[in-house]
Amino acid sequence: MNKPLRRIAIFCGLLVLTLLIRDNWLQYVKADSLKDDPKNRRVTIARYSTPRGDIIVGGSPVTGSAETKRNGLNDLKYKRTYKNGPMWAPVTGYASQAFGANQLESIEDGILTGNDDRLFFRNTLDMITGKQRQGGNVVTTLNAAAQKAAYNGLKGHGKGAVVALEPSTGKILALASFPSYDPSAFAGNSNDDAAAWKKLQKKYNPDDPMLNRALRETYPPGSTFKVVTAAAALENGLYTSADQDTKTPLPWTMPGTTTELKNEGSIPCKNASMRIALRYSCNTVFGKIGSDLGNDKMLAEAKKFGFTSEQFTPVRSSASIFSDNMNPSQTALSSIGQFNTAATPLQMAMVASAVANNGKLMKPYMVDKLQSSTLDTIAQTDPEELSQPLSSENAQILQSMMETVVKDGTGKNAQISGVTVGGKTGTAQNGINNSNNPYAWFISYAKLSDGSTPVAVAVVIEDDKANRGDISGGGLAAPIAKSVMEAVIDSKK
Repeated sequence: MNKPLRRIAIFCGLLVLTLLIRDNWLQYVKADSLKDDPKNRRVTIARYSTPRGDIIVGGSPVTGSAETKRNGLNDLKYKRTYKNGPMWAPVTGYASQAFGANQLESIEDGILTGNDDRLFFRNTLDMITGKQRQGGNVVTTLNAAAQKAAYNGLKGHGKGAVVALEPSTGKILALASFPSYDPSAFAGNSNDDAAAWKKLQKKYNPDDPMLNRALRETYPPGSTFKVVTAAAALENGLYTSADQDTKTPLPWTMPGTTTELKNEGSIPCKNASMRIALRYSCNTVFGKIGSDLGNDKMLAEAKKFGFTSEQFTPVRSSASIFSDNMNPSQTALSSIGQFNTAATPLQMAMVASAVANNGKLMKPYMVDKLQSSTLDTIAQTDPEELSQPLSSENAQILQSMMETVVKDGTGKNAQISGVTVGGKTGTAQNGINNSNNPYAWFISYAKLSDGSTPVAVAVVIEDDKANRGDISGGGLAAPIAKSVMEAVIDSKK
């Protein structure tokens, strides 16, 4: 072979080798990234070529699928549908042909589409028998009656959120946010879907209905945080009972300042015990407790309840805030739920839940199990202890204090006949110099005659249109918590 032909042969061989390397690179190394690339139209077509599996509440689906009106511009066969979409959107999230998916629809997309590796055997059998591939189901922990009570309770109050937990397991029983949205409105890929999506964006709708306030919004918790401060006092031995005098002067000037910490109205806060102080929500008592304990001990106790850490339910919840490096007066304000302190409704439900569960905080979760299309269980969530914020003995002391709040204090609107209810109200300042309407909070739990505690609840209301004087945790939030607790109790009968 002459020299020019040999060069051509070598060059062609190198080209073939390059093609082989490139082909193997694409097929094996880049396969997963190409498969998951949002620009890969084949993936989108495959995802919507069959009906999605369902998200289940109480044995019934709250989702469905419908055939799309297809034309030359839309080659996606099925789109998602939702039952009572606005009520369930904070749980399900959305799945849209045009705008992707979020929350459970995104996190469990592999199960719902049938593409999860755990469904390989099922999919192989279906392929052999010629059966169309089917998605699996996501079975939630939610209680339909509690969710309905929470969502209906929030209507008419501007904005707000409710979270209910089962203290003994961490199961999420209700997760409501208002205002909300209907995921069905933009589940397709039409101009109407695009218009519906646009209207929901915060730029065009300042109420931000797509914000999951139960998990993603942090609010100053106001006086509901005094439950954490009381726990810190007990756990650190500052006080050993609910009825010791705290030797809190009135007025009480915050350390390092000339500023007196004010109480709301004329209430018996001088030297008040923690029981009396929680009943009447004395700022001076709990501010002084926080200052006496110091930033480090208060922060450590807040962290035990879950503050400063994101929670995954599996949907992510924003981290609640309790700052470090604060001076004594800042620590005092933070210890009554003001200054920099901020919490999600989930976080404050966790506080109530830990107290109700004799000091043990269970990890919150909303997915009970994952099923194949034939309803076989392929994954089950087991309850998991997250932390022990306070001892059983101290938890029972704090329970007695919270029960006094509902029996004789600011939480009377949460009373339920034949049920022992513990709670704490909160009216948290909002805006510069408290210029905006305050937030109304209530956290609570219900204890049955057999000693079991089936539910703990947190409610927050941000009502811009209410008369300022009418806003209180006991007046606005407690009745909602009561209706949610009653719904859970009734479902146990």
